[in-house]
Amino acid sequence: MAEAVAADDEGERDQDGQQREEEQDERKKSHGRKSAGAGYPSLVAGVPISVEILPTAWECGSVLRSVAAVVLPGTSPFELGVACEVFGIDRSDTGGPSFDFRVCGPDPGVPVPTKTGFSLVVEHGLDATTDVDLVVVPAYGSLPVPVPAAVLDALRAAHARGAWVLSICSGAFALGEAGLLDGRRCTTHWMHADDLARRHPAAVVDPDVLFVEAGTVITSAGTAAGIDACLHLVRRELGAAAATAVARRMIVPPQRDGGQAQYVDTPLPPRADTLAPLLAWMLEHLEEDLSVPALAARALLSERTFARRFRAETGATPAAWVARQRVARAQELLERTDAGVEEIARRCGLRTAAHLREHFARTLRTSPQAYRRRFACVDGAAPTP
Repeated sequence: MAEAVAADDEGERDQDGQQREEEQDERKKSHGRKSAGAGYPSLVAGVPISVEILPTAWECGSVLRSVAAVVLPGTSPFELGVACEVFGIDRSDTGGPSFDFRVCGPDPGVPVPTKTGFSLVVEHGLDATTDVDLVVVPAYGSLPVPVPAAVLDALRAAHARGAWVLSICSGAFALGEAGLLDGRRCTTHWMHADDLARRHPAAVVDPDVLFVEAGTVITSAGTAAGIDACLHLVRRELGAAAATAVARRMIVPPQRDGGQAQYVDTPLPPRADTLAPLLAWMLEHLEEDLSVPALAARALLSERTFARRFRAETGATPAAWVARQRVARAQELLERTDAGVEEIARRCGLRTAAHLREHFARTLRTSPQAYRRRFACVDGAAPTP
């Protein structure tokens, strides 16, 4: 993850923000809603390229409104189901977003075999991808499987006009055939990473992360990592509250950082069995001392054993996990309350506004004030609890 340090001088921050606004205006002139990402550095773990391209929250009229999932022969029902679950369900009744969601393919009306012995009939053709904000390519086939030229053209066209393109697991191979991974950092399931790198040598394949965002192209590792990538994009476009609303209905964590390892030292226990009570307590006490010595004492473990077990069960160090949860809590408070930055920093355990700004700059590459302007509606912020 690229490091970003908050500027000490407020005037320098304002000047940087003005420069980013000017750069955003230039990108809008050339590509409309978003640039295709050419010439911009790839980003791992969901770090936004620039705060100025973040849209407003979904209640205020988000740009991420329509999604098309492309079904290819041998499609994986689970990975296709991830796209359907995240983007295909109207959750407005519980405060979540809704999308214009379409499932499409190169041969509408023709049964498409899946990996698990049954077939799907897709109603929409590839014209369903021509005006959507996001095109998703789930895992497919027993590699190598040639991708129809019409699908490759549709992916290139979506990318060229600035739409998001997201692959889940082996869906990255279709993006590679379309040339969308050339010069970009990307990932896929660790079992397929060497093959992806061999078949597409211009791609920069990272087999050790859950997902990668590079411009407007997002690639994810296998199976459950597709959920993380999709929720990341919801958070990226609509804000923390929207991602949390979707995750709550799906009964999954609202966010795992993309830079987290695809697999950890020991098999991941369901919901981090041995540390689950401690993790729940930590989320309720983010403002308290959550150092390794304090947490190890609470878990009745030595510091070394605790640190090793924490990483084995969560895929992250205690410090990194706590820092990300504190930033996530600050995001929610910025969206949902009118509390001041100093008060939010205190309630999240980051102590001061300066520390909060530094964490936002490092993790999100934006400032708390800019994040609130983008993701809190004019009349949508709740009074401070």
